[in-house]
Amino acid sequence: MTSQPVAASPSTEFQARLARYAELLVRTGVNVPEGGKVLVNAPVEAAELARLVARAAYRAGAADVRVNYNDPHLALALYEDGSEAAVEYLPAWLSEESQHMVADGYAFISIVGSDPSLLAGVNTERVARRNKLQAQATRAVSEAIGSFQVNWTVAAMATPAWAKRVYPRLPEDEAVARLWTDIFQVTRADAPDPVAAWDAHLAQLSRLTALLTDKQYRALHFRNGLGTDLTVGLADNHLWQGGGEAAKNGIYGVPNLPTDEVFTAPHRERVDGVAVASKALSARGQLIEGIRVRFEGGRAVEVSAATGEATLQALIGTDDGAARLGEVALVPASAPVAQTGTLFLNTLFDENAASHIALGRCYPTNVRGGEDEDTLRAAGGNDSLIHVDWMIGTPDTDVDGITADGGREPLMRAGEWVMEGL
Repeated sequence: MTSQPVAASPSTEFQARLARYAELLVRTGVNVPEGGKVLVNAPVEAAELARLVARAAYRAGAADVRVNYNDPHLALALYEDGSEAAVEYLPAWLSEESQHMVADGYAFISIVGSDPSLLAGVNTERVARRNKLQAQATRAVSEAIGSFQVNWTVAAMATPAWAKRVYPRLPEDEAVARLWTDIFQVTRADAPDPVAAWDAHLAQLSRLTALLTDKQYRALHFRNGLGTDLTVGLADNHLWQGGGEAAKNGIYGVPNLPTDEVFTAPHRERVDGVAVASKALSARGQLIEGIRVRFEGGRAVEVSAATGEATLQALIGTDDGAARLGEVALVPASAPVAQTGTLFLNTLFDENAASHIALGRCYPTNVRGGEDEDTLRAAGGNDSLIHVDWMIGTPDTDVDGITADGGREPLMRAGEWVMEGL
């Protein structure tokens, strides 16, 4: 008698996908080498995923895996019940552990999944003060990671709170399942061999960044029916990046999973025109919708939002550089995240569904020789305590590259690549 194969249960299938996802974070995200070390920052709900990441890292030959769990409700407790002194208190040793880990070569895996509206209704001025203090305290670590002194990657966990915000009409368990399906799809974790699928995708992004870097456009011009008419001047000797990046330790990794963007550094004094957000922005635990900003000489001179304007104004008021741009990124409207039709209310995902810009600090790796502060500044790079991406791309967005002699070359039409040479 021939036995019949037993179909895998939904839970068994999910566990297999989650394990492949963890493997992807380790093998492709930070590319852990023999003897490597890993720090995982994760919400408390991500314990199962963090354990799978640890197993995958040890199988890859890791010498040490550490996990820092965080609970955003502790921040809510501080803002709602803490004194002014508590809001303004940060221990001097706050970032010392992370600084030591950077020096010791740890790779950083950050798993996100917080409720994007957790702090809605909280005093925005208190949140702004606290965030500025935290940014100042952790600046050295942020700059070290941003300049790729070590490998790092950001990924996601489908927490119930986040899932219910994304799919409010679904019961909680169905919302979580739907969000996991989306995460697996856009990160290619549902592919038979996710690592191989990423290798092919990264090769395409590498070709695109090389073409754009060779062009050395003076500026990009964005235009769409939503109201965006924006010219973004580019930093001198700018470099385009996208997909993977070799850290200064020589190890190649992928900072964002998913990623479909190619990006570079704007010139801080050469941005003019109007940018209108095409998606809501989740920042500092609140949703900011209907963003409209007019730039003049690189600076945001008119700022408004339909909701969350106080939070947006606080962000831009963080320091002088917060009112200028530190990143411009191009993403096709047909990117996998966009094809889900989902507004994830999380920048990691939403920025990979639409072309976008970022207020604040630029990445020194986007300027040739940018690791030197004077070189970066002279090229037009921007400095700030913040780096906040927001989306301006739409399915009808046209993007032109403006050459050194003022000529125009089409890069995107109706949200899709038309660049010559692709």
